Amino acid sequence: MDWKSTIKGFKDYLQLERSLSINSVDAYWRDIQKLSEFVEMQGLNIGPTKMTLSILQDFILWLNKLGIGARSQARIISGIKAFYKYLLVEDIMETDPTELLEGPRLSRKIPEVLSYEEIRKMLASIDLSEDHGTRNRAMLETLYACGLRVSELIGLKLSNIYRDIGFIKVLGKNDKERIVPIGEQALKHIDLYINGVRRPQNNIDKDHENILFLNRRGKSLSRVMVFMIVKEAAKNAGIIKPVSPHTFRHSFATHLVEGGADLKAVQDMLGHESITTTEIYTHLDTDYLKETILSFHPRS
Repeated sequence: MDWKSTIKGFKDYLQLERSLSINSVDAYWRDIQKLSEFVEMQGLNIGPTKMTLSILQDFILWLNKLGIGARSQARIISGIKAFYKYLLVEDIMETDPTELLEGPRLSRKIPEVLSYEEIRKMLASIDLSEDHGTRNRAMLETLYACGLRVSELIGLKLSNIYRDIGFIKVLGKNDKERIVPIGEQALKHIDLYINGVRRPQNNIDKDHENILFLNRRGKSLSRVMVFMIVKEAAKNAGIIKPVSPHTFRHSFATHLVEGGADLKAVQDMLGHESITTTEIYTHLDTDYLKETILSFHPRS
């Protein structure tokens, strides 16, 4: 089988049987395209079913020479492994050439987090008398209260806020829904935004009537706009460290773990598929232990 027809079958498999989003399918397609381009550049007249471990290892060396980072390499290798797993499932191949293929060792980067005092300063820095002050305060309160991704925040619907029980329903990655608790402060500022004159009332776009946070044209906010709002609040609060909307998500999780929250509960609230992704926030436990030793050990 040639590359073109095999890759097309793989894309159909990802869309129809795995139900992946278009963006995810395109990412897999790009990974396999890189491999097929490498085979062509090397003058190797072979299709995907004739692939060997040796050629794959040469492909990884080629990625290195191109200056592609370790994390990008790991993602590409993951895509190729998925491709050959598909060929096995479909009985197109009997052996997997990627079985012994190793990717680069990745160091786990500890995310930047804000202290509670820094969070408080950012929230207090927002001028509620300005046109979008009430909305921006409600947005940042919600980011911190619920640990949302930017896409989840800008897609949050009015109908998915359950005030009586203190929860919101969130649409996360791959259209997976989850229920997340929301605190009284966030709900209070959301209500100030909705019930005040700050939320557009008459010019809301018909496709965005159920969206909570709107721009002045009555449409949902862009990711870039949320980034700008967060950056401005950090600047006004005098915070020098890099701050993004995702910093609120990291801070939400870190403060929960630091306070003794169950890691599985934090995983569910963040919408992580794997507990290992959530485990990065346990780095604060070691910071706490170090601080305790320095404070109380007689020989510290």
